[in-house]
Amino acid sequence: MGEGIHLDALGPAGPYRSRNRRPLTSLSGAQIGEISQVPSLYARRTIAAMRAAGVLPGAQRLDALDAAAELFGSASLGGFGPDAYVELVSTASGVPRAVVRQSVEWIVDVLRSQRHTVELAMPRGAVGDWRDERTSAGSAVWARRGEVFAVHAAGNTPAVHGLWPEALALGYKVVVRPSAREPYTAFRLVEALRQAGFPPATVTLLPCDYAVADLIIAEADYAIVYGGQDVVDKYSAIPTVLTQGPGRSKILVTADVDWREKIDIIAASVSHLGGTACTCASAVLVEGDPEPLARALAERLGRIPSLPADHPDATLTVQPTASVVEVDQYLHKVAGDARPLLGGDTIVDELASGGAVLRPAVHLVDSSSATQLGVELPFPCVWVGPWQPADGIAPLRDSLVLTAMTTRAELIDALLDEPSITNLYLGDNPTTWLRPGIPHDGYLGEVLMRTKGMIRTSVGPSVA
Repeated sequence: MGEGIHLDALGPAGPYRSRNRRPLTSLSGAQIGEISQVPSLYARRTIAAMRAAGVLPGAQRLDALDAAAELFGSASLGGFGPDAYVELVSTASGVPRAVVRQSVEWIVDVLRSQRHTVELAMPRGAVGDWRDERTSAGSAVWARRGEVFAVHAAGNTPAVHGLWPEALALGYKVVVRPSAREPYTAFRLVEALRQAGFPPATVTLLPCDYAVADLIIAEADYAIVYGGQDVVDKYSAIPTVLTQGPGRSKILVTADVDWREKIDIIAASVSHLGGTACTCASAVLVEGDPEPLARALAERLGRIPSLPADHPDATLTVQPTASVVEVDQYLHKVAGDARPLLGGDTIVDELASGGAVLRPAVHLVDSSSATQLGVELPFPCVWVGPWQPADGIAPLRDSLVLTAMTTRAELIDALLDEPSITNLYLGDNPTTWLRPGIPHDGYLGEVLMRTKGMIRTSVGPSVA
C-alpha cells in the first residue's frame, strides 16, 4: 500500500481493484488513499466460488490459525509493519494507539487459542470427527449447519475482529465486509490468514456499499452484523443473522458491598477501550443513595486526560470535531431530566492538532426505571441511579454483561436465570473482562454448528 493507500478487495482469485472506489481519509479529513467497492455481480461470483472450494482439514486449519497469529502480530502485511499499521489505524479512526495495540493482542490471543476453544461449545456427547472410534458404536457428530459465514464488521476498535476467526476453525468459509471507517484491521487479518495457509477462496474481503452488503448477508448461510439499534432492528428477525448491537452493560451494587472499595473497577468498566466496547458499563444501579458513588465516579473519569490519538498515554477516542459536536447534542437531548455530574456543559474537547476528544459524562437519574439507563453512546457515558430489592431484576434486563457486586445468593440465582442477561460477572470483575474461550454472546459454535447422530461399520481409519 504505502503512499497513496490502495485497499483492494481480496477475492478467490487474489486482489481485485474495482472501478468504483471510495476515499480513505484521516481524522483531519485529508484523503490518504482509496478502497475498492465491489459490485453485486462480483460479490455473487465470489460467494459461488467459495461454496465450490474445498475445506482444509481440521488439523491444518488450527495450524494455519497459529501461523496467522504470528503474522498478524509481527509481520509486514500489505506494505505495513505492525507499528505502521497501528499508526495508520489510529490516524484514520481516532482510536488511541494504546487501544489499537490492546486490540491486536486480543486478536492474536484468540487466533492462538482456537486449538483449545473451538470445541468448548461442542456437547460432551458429541465427537468432532466421524472417524472417531466412538461412532462405531453410535455417537453424535459435531457438524456445520452451512458453508459460508459473512461478517459485516464494525470500526469502533480492531477488537471486533476477535470473534469471527472461530468460524474458520469450525470449517466455515468466511467473507468479510470491512468497516468503511477502519478497514485496515480486516485487510491485515485476511492477508495474515491467507499467508498462513488458508486458500483465498476460504477467506475473502469484500468492501462494498450497504446494498451489496445486504446481498452478501442474504447469499451467505449465516452472518454476524455489528451496528446500532437500527441495525439490530433491521436484522433481528432473520434467524441466520447474529446481531451485535448495543450491549447496555450494567453494574449493580447492593448495600452489603462497600462501593468505595470498588470505584476503580467501576470506572474501568466505563472507560476501557475509550468506552467504545459493547461490554463497557453504561449504567450503574446502587442500593441506597446513588449520588456519592456517582460523584466519586465522575471524579475518577474526570481525571482522564485529553490527548491526541497518537499519544502513548491516550485512552479516549478522537473524532472530527463536527462528529463529536453531534454526539454532544444527542447526549443533551437524551439526558432529559437526568442531573449531570460530569460532561453536562460539553463533552467536546478540541485538540490543537485537529479533531476533538470525546470526554466522559456521568449523569444521575432518580429511578431504576429511568429511560436514560438504556442509552448507550460510543464513549465513556454512564447513568447512575437507585435500586432496591422491590425493583427486582427488571431494571437489569437486556444486558450483554452485568457485574453484580453482591453477596446475595438468591439474587444471583435470579440474575443467572434471566434470559436477557447474556453474561453475569460477580464481585471484583469489570464488565469488560473477557478471555479466549469465554462466550461473548454465547459461543459462535452454538449458532453455526449442530449435532448429527451417526453409527458406522468399520470404514476407513479411526482416530483417537
